[in-house]
Amino acid sequence: MATKDLRVDAYIEKAADFAKPILKEIRARVHDACPACEETMKWSSPSFQYKGMLCGMGAFKEHCMFGFWKAALVVGGSNPHARFRHLTSVTDLPSKKEMAALIHKAMALNDDGVVVERAPREKASARVPADLVGALQKNKKAKAAFDAFSPSHKREYVEWITEARRAETRRKRIQAAIKWISEGKSRNWKYQ
Repeated sequence: MATKDLRVDAYIEKAADFAKPILKEIRARVHDACPACEETMKWSSPSFQYKGMLCGMGAFKEHCMFGFWKAALVVGGSNPHARFRHLTSVTDLPSKKEMAALIHKAMALNDDGVVVERAPREKASARVPADLVGALQKNKKAKAAFDAFSPSHKREYVEWITEARRAETRRKRIQAAIKWISEGKSRNWKYQ
Protein backbone atom coordinates (compact mmCIF):
# COMPACT_ATOMS: atom_id res chain seq x y z
CA MET A 1 0.00 0.00 0.00
CA ALA A 2 1.27 3.47 -0.84
CA THR A 3 2.72 5.51 1.97
CA LYS A 4 2.10 9.24 1.73
CA ASP A 5 4.10 11.89 3.55
CA LEU A 6 2.50 15.04 4.98
CA ARG A 7 5.66 16.97 4.05
CA VAL A 8 4.87 16.29 0.38
CA ASP A 9 1.36 17.70 0.90
CA ALA A 10 2.92 20.82 2.42
CA TYR A 11 5.43 21.08 -0.44
CA ILE A 12 2.66 20.98 -3.03
CA GLU A 13 0.61 23.58 -1.13
CA LYS A 14 3.59 25.98 -1.04
CA ALA A 15 4.27 25.57 -4.76
CA ALA A 16 3.25 28.19 -7.31
CA ASP A 17 -0.30 27.88 -8.65
CA PHE A 18 0.83 26.60 -12.07
CA ALA A 19 2.89 23.86 -10.37
CA LYS A 20 0.23 22.39 -8.08
CA PRO A 21 -1.70 20.43 -10.75
CA ILE A 22 1.57 19.14 -12.26
CA LEU A 23 2.87 17.90 -8.91
CA LYS A 24 -0.49 16.38 -7.98
CA GLU A 25 -0.66 14.57 -11.32
CA ILE A 26 2.88 13.21 -11.01
CA ARG A 27 2.15 12.04 -7.48
CA ALA A 28 -1.05 10.29 -8.56
CA ARG A 29 0.62 8.61 -11.53
CA VAL A 30 3.53 7.34 -9.47
CA HIS A 31 1.17 5.88 -6.86
CA ASP A 32 -1.05 4.35 -9.56
CA ALA A 33 1.91 2.67 -11.26
CA CYS A 34 3.69 1.72 -8.04
CA PRO A 35 1.19 1.23 -5.20
CA ALA A 36 3.99 0.01 -2.90
CA CYS A 37 6.05 3.20 -3.18
CA GLU A 38 6.78 5.37 -0.18
CA GLU A 39 6.97 9.14 -0.25
CA THR A 40 9.71 11.06 1.48
CA MET A 41 11.64 14.30 1.18
CA LYS A 42 15.17 14.15 -0.21
CA TRP A 43 17.23 17.25 -0.85
CA SER A 44 14.17 19.36 0.09
CA SER A 45 12.07 17.85 -2.72
CA PRO A 46 9.47 15.07 -2.83
CA SER A 47 10.87 11.65 -3.66
CA PHE A 48 9.37 8.24 -4.16
CA GLN A 49 11.06 5.09 -2.93
CA TYR A 50 10.51 1.50 -3.91
CA LYS A 51 13.25 -0.84 -2.73
CA GLY A 52 15.52 2.20 -2.90
CA MET A 53 15.31 5.51 -4.70
CA LEU A 54 12.80 5.40 -7.57
CA CYS A 55 12.02 8.92 -8.73
CA GLY A 56 11.41 12.47 -7.58
CA MET A 57 9.79 15.75 -8.49
CA GLY A 58 10.29 19.41 -7.76
CA ALA A 59 8.78 22.83 -8.35
CA PHE A 60 10.66 25.99 -9.22
CA LYS A 61 9.66 29.57 -10.08
CA GLU A 62 8.60 28.88 -13.65
CA HIS A 63 8.73 25.12 -14.14
CA CYS A 64 8.55 21.72 -12.50
CA MET A 65 10.71 18.67 -12.98
CA PHE A 66 10.33 14.93 -12.69
CA GLY A 67 13.17 12.48 -12.83
CA PHE A 68 14.20 8.90 -12.24
CA TRP A 69 17.06 8.02 -9.95
CA LYS A 70 18.42 5.63 -12.60
CA ALA A 71 17.42 7.86 -15.51
CA ALA A 72 20.14 6.62 -17.85
CA LEU A 73 18.76 3.09 -17.62
CA VAL A 74 15.08 4.04 -17.51
CA VAL A 75 14.83 6.81 -20.10
CA GLY A 76 18.07 6.34 -22.03
CA GLY A 77 19.45 8.80 -24.53
CA SER A 78 22.40 11.14 -24.30
CA ASN A 79 20.80 13.40 -21.67
CA PRO A 80 18.15 11.33 -19.84
CA HIS A 81 17.66 13.89 -17.06
CA ALA A 82 16.57 16.58 -19.53
CA ARG A 83 13.43 14.81 -20.73
CA PHE A 84 11.14 15.93 -17.87
CA ARG A 85 13.17 18.87 -16.62
CA HIS A 86 11.03 21.84 -17.77
CA LEU A 87 7.39 21.02 -17.17
CA THR A 88 5.10 24.03 -17.28
CA SER A 89 1.73 22.25 -17.53
CA VAL A 90 0.25 18.79 -17.11
CA THR A 91 0.25 18.40 -20.91
CA ASP A 92 4.08 18.39 -20.83
CA LEU A 93 3.99 15.02 -19.05
CA PRO A 94 4.11 11.85 -21.15
CA SER A 95 0.89 9.90 -21.55
CA LYS A 96 -0.28 7.96 -18.51
CA LYS A 97 0.55 4.71 -20.30
CA GLU A 98 4.08 5.82 -21.21
CA MET A 99 4.77 7.18 -17.74
CA ALA A 100 3.51 3.97 -16.12
CA ALA A 101 5.81 1.95 -18.40
CA LEU A 102 8.80 4.07 -17.35
CA ILE A 103 7.90 3.72 -13.66
CA HIS A 104 7.56 -0.07 -14.08
CA LYS A 105 10.97 -0.15 -15.77
CA ALA A 106 12.48 1.76 -12.82
CA MET A 107 10.77 -0.61 -10.38
CA ALA A 108 12.18 -3.65 -12.23
CA LEU A 109 15.69 -2.20 -11.93
CA ASN A 110 15.20 -1.84 -8.17
CA ASP A 111 13.69 -5.34 -7.94
CA ASP A 112 16.79 -6.71 -9.66
CA GLY A 113 19.11 -4.76 -7.36
CA VAL A 114 20.71 -2.85 -10.22
CA VAL A 115 23.10 -0.22 -8.92
CA VAL A 116 24.21 2.73 -11.02
CA GLU A 117 27.82 3.54 -10.30
CA ARG A 118 28.26 7.23 -9.88
CA ALA A 119 31.64 8.71 -10.56
CA PRO A 120 32.93 10.49 -7.47
CA ARG A 121 32.97 14.22 -7.85
CA GLU A 122 36.38 15.52 -7.05
CA LYS A 123 37.01 19.17 -6.62
CA ALA A 124 40.50 20.46 -7.01
CA SER A 125 42.17 21.11 -3.73
CA ALA A 126 42.09 24.75 -2.75
CA ARG A 127 45.15 26.80 -3.68
CA VAL A 128 45.97 28.50 -0.43
CA PRO A 129 46.97 32.13 -1.09
CA ALA A 130 50.42 33.24 0.04
CA ASP A 131 49.12 35.70 2.64
CA LEU A 132 47.10 32.95 4.34
CA VAL A 133 50.08 30.56 4.17
CA GLY A 134 52.23 33.23 5.83
CA ALA A 135 49.68 33.80 8.60
CA LEU A 136 49.38 30.05 9.19
CA GLN A 137 53.18 29.72 9.41
CA LYS A 138 53.18 32.25 12.26
CA ASN A 139 50.61 30.28 14.28
CA LYS A 140 51.58 26.63 14.73
CA LYS A 141 48.26 25.68 16.34
CA ALA A 142 46.30 27.17 13.42
CA LYS A 143 48.59 25.51 10.87
CA ALA A 144 48.15 22.09 12.49
CA ALA A 145 44.37 22.52 12.62
CA PHE A 146 44.21 23.77 9.01
CA ASP A 147 46.31 20.83 7.80
CA ALA A 148 43.91 18.47 9.58
CA PHE A 149 40.81 20.05 7.99
CA SER A 150 38.95 18.25 5.22
CA PRO A 151 39.42 19.66 1.72
CA SER A 152 35.94 21.23 1.86
CA HIS A 153 36.71 23.11 5.10
CA LYS A 154 40.00 24.36 3.65
CA ARG A 155 38.21 25.45 0.47
CA GLU A 156 35.57 27.36 2.47
CA TYR A 157 38.27 29.47 4.15
CA VAL A 158 40.24 29.99 0.94
CA GLU A 159 37.14 31.09 -0.99
CA TRP A 160 36.03 33.43 1.80
CA ILE A 161 39.42 35.11 1.90
CA THR A 162 39.99 35.33 -1.86
CA GLU A 163 36.49 36.74 -2.48
CA ALA A 164 37.35 39.88 -0.50
CA ARG A 165 37.47 42.88 -2.83
CA ARG A 166 39.53 45.20 -0.66
CA ALA A 167 42.96 44.48 0.83
CA GLU A 168 41.73 45.69 4.22
CA THR A 169 38.81 43.26 4.16
CA ARG A 170 41.14 40.45 3.16
CA ARG A 171 43.48 41.20 6.10
CA LYS A 172 40.55 41.22 8.54
CA ARG A 173 39.28 37.93 7.15
CA ILE A 174 42.71 36.34 7.50
CA GLN A 175 42.91 37.50 11.13
CA ALA A 176 39.46 36.07 11.88
CA ALA A 177 40.31 32.87 10.00
CA ILE A 178 43.52 32.30 11.98
CA LYS A 179 41.63 32.79 15.26
CA TRP A 180 38.85 30.38 14.26
CA ILE A 181 41.19 27.82 12.71
CA SER A 182 43.38 27.76 15.83
CA GLU A 183 40.19 26.96 17.78
CA GLY A 184 39.49 24.09 15.37
CA LYS A 185 36.40 25.78 13.91
CA SER A 186 35.24 25.38 10.35
CA ARG A 187 34.48 28.52 8.35
CA ASN A 188 30.72 28.31 8.98
CA TRP A 189 30.98 27.21 12.61
CA LYS A 190 28.32 29.73 13.66
CA TYR A 191 25.66 27.87 11.71
CA GLN A 192 26.43 24.33 12.85
